[in-house]
Amino acid sequence: MALNLRQKQTECITRMLNLNQPVNVTGMANVEVYKILIYDRIIADSSASLYDSFHLNFSSSIPCALLEDLTSGTLNSDSIQRISRVHDQYLEFVTLEDNLFSLAQKSSYVQLNDPKAGDREIKEIIEEIIGGLFCVLATLGVVPIIRCPHGGPAEMVASALDQKLRDHLLSKNNLFSEGHLYMMYWGLKLNRLSVQGEKGGMKLFELDSSDPFWVANGWLEFPEVAVEIETQLTKYKKDVDEVNKRTGGTGGAEFDGTDLIGNTKHLMNAVNLLPELTERKQLIDKHTNIATVLLGEIKERSLDSYAKKENDMLVRGGIDRSELLAVLKGKGSKMDKLRFAILYLISSETINPSEVEAVEAALRESEVGSIAFQYVKKMNSASRNNIVDWAEKLHGQSISAVMAGVKNLLSTDRQLALTRTCGSFDGGETKSRN
Repeated sequence: MALNLRQKQTECITRMLNLNQPVNVTGMANVEVYKILIYDRIIADSSASLYDSFHLNFSSSIPCALLEDLTSGTLNSDSIQRISRVHDQYLEFVTLEDNLFSLAQKSSYVQLNDPKAGDREIKEIIEEIIGGLFCVLATLGVVPIIRCPHGGPAEMVASALDQKLRDHLLSKNNLFSEGHLYMMYWGLKLNRLSVQGEKGGMKLFELDSSDPFWVANGWLEFPEVAVEIETQLTKYKKDVDEVNKRTGGTGGAEFDGTDLIGNTKHLMNAVNLLPELTERKQLIDKHTNIATVLLGEIKERSLDSYAKKENDMLVRGGIDRSELLAVLKGKGSKMDKLRFAILYLISSETINPSEVEAVEAALRESEVGSIAFQYVKKMNSASRNNIVDWAEKLHGQSISAVMAGVKNLLSTDRQLALTRTCGSFDGGETKSRN
């Protein structure tokens, strides 16, 4: 699904204006909420009880020093209870088109390439650029593949941004850790989904911007999507019953045979609604079929169990041996088991050689190719002191870009970083203008 940065930024701003509460499909709050925009004097206004509550939103991440000043100032004035919420909105950029943005940093290229520029100036500019790029990625909710030319400011920005992303992904509640099972369609390519039909054969579905349900719900977790499908179906049935009621199709109490003008009006309204109702029903049937197939795949492969255990491994830093082998010998595709085994290597704080041998035996028993597992095992077993030298001999280049924080290869929630990266950028790209 193509990314729309402008839409994402608009959604963030709308949600912020609704005091960070969900909004309805029209983009408006369900309950009217009055807001007052304040630029400064926050501690003084809180101390003076100028407002009942304060919802503080910062376009970029608030520095720790300022946050500490805010905390100490409101504590000293006994007004901290008036601070309802503090949010970093990560909106420090300007969207010029749906997929074109600017960091609005004038002459940054000239400043970075100025021979007279000092280290402090260069550092400040790079930090501003990194902050802006991080805001863009946080708004989109994606972890990118970073490419840059060797040497110069571009590599400095790329390296620093890479490190910032890795550091951020260490936290459990990071901005990129939302699981989106609805994106995990098997057979999805170029916005076309191919699924097995109930009576054999394959069904093809288009998932793009012309599908309003996909646009609105494509990023939700699978359970939320199932609820939304049920909600849409209930609303559709209610609207159909209302049409039938007014035209005498079912319980036609309001259909009066003597009122020809009124009856004609009702019939015309019903006829006008038919195309919309038909389109809605087709859309509901489409996503009901998709969700049914996806649910069947989840149950068949025990993906919900995999997701939970993978998350537990990352949180606990390991897994019980019997539980580990039970997963590898249980349900799941070969790729599921290989992924689980590799995650075991990456997440475990200590590796037991006999346990690794048992894992390898379980993979062989399930006829799972172990080349990737052996590669990660070799990487993981290299000593920390000699890992860069070992990598340079193997690849002829530094491994810092690959192995800096090997545990950061995975998100701390239910979705793998690689899954998010590939799935999010399928079908579109986002450009920048500096």
